[in-house]
Amino acid sequence: MDIISAATLLFLVMDPLGNIPIFLSVLETVPRERRTRILLRELLLAFVVLVIFLFFGQYLLGFLQLSEHSIRIAGGIIMFLIALRMVFPVARSAHTPEDVQGEPLLVPLAIPLVAGPSAMAVVMLMATNNPDRMTDWLLALFLAWLMSSLILMSANGLKRFLGRRGLIAMERLMGMLLVAIAVQMLLEGISAYLA
Repeated sequence: MDIISAATLLFLVMDPLGNIPIFLSVLETVPRERRTRILLRELLLAFVVLVIFLFFGQYLLGFLQLSEHSIRIAGGIIMFLIALRMVFPVARSAHTPEDVQGEPLLVPLAIPLVAGPSAMAVVMLMATNNPDRMTDWLLALFLAWLMSSLILMSANGLKRFLGRRGLIAMERLMGMLLVAIAVQMLLEGISAYLA
């Protein structure tokens, strides 16, 4: 996997277009002049969490005595479920503005919306599969995070430009791509385990 493929995979997993409505609803009660600062803080926290999982995730796997195959299969299953929810949405999220009193901190914006379980699994898998390419994976993570951040920072404008239907269509398209990637990840994990 090259840097662009890894960045694209991480970008799809972070699902910035699907997160726009949730970000807007969570930040709705925050004063307008503080929203950008809070959004930047949450995005930076998400990036730090993903970098920690990138560099130290394999040690966590070793401590828990989990094999690469089990993480690949589990990551594929989680990604598949998230992708299915993107393609066939139900009540979108349990994170309503009423759940967050005052300014959000770490939850729910940074974790699990940007740095969710599938993003954590993907960065751990990249680091475990090719530990000699950590600089490449860090660059891929940064590119995906940067693109997601730019989209989320311009959430109000994108919502006006694309409209609700446009955002839904983009999220469904990203979900279909993610389903295929999740199935590939699951099949690779199973075939590697059987071999």
